[in-house]
Amino acid sequence: MLPPTLRDRLHHELLAARRGGDRAVAAALRSTLAALANAEAVAVEDDATTVTSEYVAGLGAGATDVPRRLVTEAEQRALVEAEIAELRQAATAYAPAHPERAAEAVAGIAVLERVLGEPTR
Repeated sequence: MLPPTLRDRLHHELLAARRGGDRAVAAALRSTLAALANAEAVAVEDDATTVTSEYVAGLGAGATDVPRRLVTEAEQRALVEAEIAELRQAATAYAPAHPERAAEAVAGIAVLERVLGEPTR
């Protein structure tokens, strides 16, 4: 059995946060997983999505589906590090007026750093 990927570990932590009712950590993990999904998106050409009729062969539902872009482990790590940087900025900005929100950002940072520190395949 292969060791878990970075995405697998993020999903595992998300499930644990949801089960534990930790909404702040779950939000940070969802945001990170969304960033990874966005990085896999492939640009769609405008003319490929123009459908004049659903009866035209080849232009129905799913006609413009393409395989997702493969994101390397290094690219994934860079995206997670960018999410950590954003959370650090948020924690700094929230600290004076909203210490509870700053603490939530710090909790998100902690779980993302822990996931990055785990061994990868």
